[in-house]
Amino acid sequence: MLRLPAVAGRFYPANPEELTALVRKYALPQADTKPQPVKACLVPHAGYMFSGHIAGAVFARIVLPQRIVILGVRHFPRGESLAINTSGAWRTPLGDAPIDEALAAALLQECPILREDRVAHAAEHSLEVQLPFLHVLSPAFSFVPIALGTVRFDDLVAVGEALARVLAANPEVLLLTTSDLNHYENDATTRLKDKKAIDQILAQNPRGLYDVCRNEDVSMCGLGPAVAMLTALRVLAAKHAELVRYATSGDVSGDTTSVVGYAGFIFS
Repeated sequence: MLRLPAVAGRFYPANPEELTALVRKYALPQADTKPQPVKACLVPHAGYMFSGHIAGAVFARIVLPQRIVILGVRHFPRGESLAINTSGAWRTPLGDAPIDEALAAALLQECPILREDRVAHAAEHSLEVQLPFLHVLSPAFSFVPIALGTVRFDDLVAVGEALARVLAANPEVLLLTTSDLNHYENDATTRLKDKKAIDQILAQNPRGLYDVCRNEDVSMCGLGPAVAMLTALRVLAAKHAELVRYATSGDVSGDTTSVVGYAGFIFS
């Protein structure tokens, strides 16, 4: 299966030269910081204009391996609610990104609730917008896409525990998770709500994050992927969590009446 780009020219440039230059600008290494290997990272997935600088700051901080699991959200009510692709490639303006078939098979074996599904991935942007960063920064990469359209806690834990088993057997694999934070409230309210979610992420507390978002009405679109990731990190005994950068869309647009929060994290 060749999955064609769904949001090129809208969420990020369709011109390859422009796109490469933009990724390099956003992921410019800092002179005083050496990239480090990590178990996982969490980055946003809005249009590059709004959140590319957050994702780029994370990617600039880490050593990107050649094998990656991308754990994203299914925004649209189409296809399976725990969807994986196990073969083929995804196309972007920078080329075709191959799916790691061996890694996908291992994930399916450990997590039988995942379902092979093209429909859930066809129009989904949360995973696609990560690929140009990987094309530029780790050109020989292969990946496994997983899109979660459920917020059933038990299912998310099952996915996270399965991810942990596969990652334990393949320590060179990066778990790249994607989520934006609170949506479409004023800037002050969003920052207060985002702080509550960020605290739980930094504590690597999957149940705490789930409960805060549900009880405090934090509209975190990637809650499911983040809970699954934190579950995996707990099993893997990750020791360090760091907030790399935080902003809201208001920092870019100047409109503070209705914003979305974005944050980037690394875990080691």
